[in-house]
Amino acid sequence: MKNIFSFFKRKYKIGVAFGGGGAKGMVHIGVIKAFQEFGLNFDYVAGTSVGSIMGAAYASGMKWEDIYKIAKSMKTSDIKTSKVFFVPSKTEGIESMMRENFGDINIEELKKPFSAVAVDIKSTKELCISHGNLAKAVAGSCCVPGIFQPVEFGDYLLCDGGLQNNIPANIPRFFDCDFVIAVDCNSTRTYGTESSKTLDVLACAIRILMKSNSIKGYMNADLTIASDTKKFKSTKLEGIDEMVDIGYRNAVDMMPEIMKIFAGKYPKKKNKDFGKDDILFI
Repeated sequence: MKNIFSFFKRKYKIGVAFGGGGAKGMVHIGVIKAFQEFGLNFDYVAGTSVGSIMGAAYASGMKWEDIYKIAKSMKTSDIKTSKVFFVPSKTEGIESMMRENFGDINIEELKKPFSAVAVDIKSTKELCISHGNLAKAVAGSCCVPGIFQPVEFGDYLLCDGGLQNNIPANIPRFFDCDFVIAVDCNSTRTYGTESSKTLDVLACAIRILMKSNSIKGYMNADLTIASDTKKFKSTKLEGIDEMVDIGYRNAVDMMPEIMKIFAGKYPKKKNKDFGKDDILFI
């Protein structure tokens, strides 16, 4: 589809934020497919956890078909290398995948401005990483505690950005974006448990934490493309085709509203909670 917005220069900037959700992030591929088919051109890209992988791919200018091919060729063992229960994996698998497909580059070398969101466990601060090695930054953003070992990034020790900001819709605004569209690949992330077993309770507690951090994304976004992926597992690379289709259909369904944003006819939100003082920008 021809880019209908290429005939005039916008007076405002539009950002997109891709949220976390493990393997459920395959939904993002379908959303990117819709963006590219409708010729949408975002000015800033942010991502947390798997959203940082997809966000980096989108910011690199990669076509959705190529992102899909990479996803289809991956195996869980390529990412999580430890086979011992309760022994966290190193993030070498994630880093290798990033370098193989995007090169050993810095974030500044991407075609679009991009930020990966992580947490520094030394200071407990949220990190907005807009400079430095792309593979390391993305690996740190994806570093789920207990699943992966923390990633050294300069003076920081990185863990999953979802601990603080699972849908980083506020980040593009710090880089002068007037509107932000968020992409939530796991809108049904919270459900309870009747089990008192330690692992079941811990898993439920993490889901509650992720819901709390995700609400901030909805609050700070002008529009959120949300997908119900409850039937899929965040730890299994199964159902990719269906998840891509879900993301695509949800994005297309919301395209009339998205087009209003790109046409400058969408009302801006007021009194957004940006929380800038709680973030370290590097």
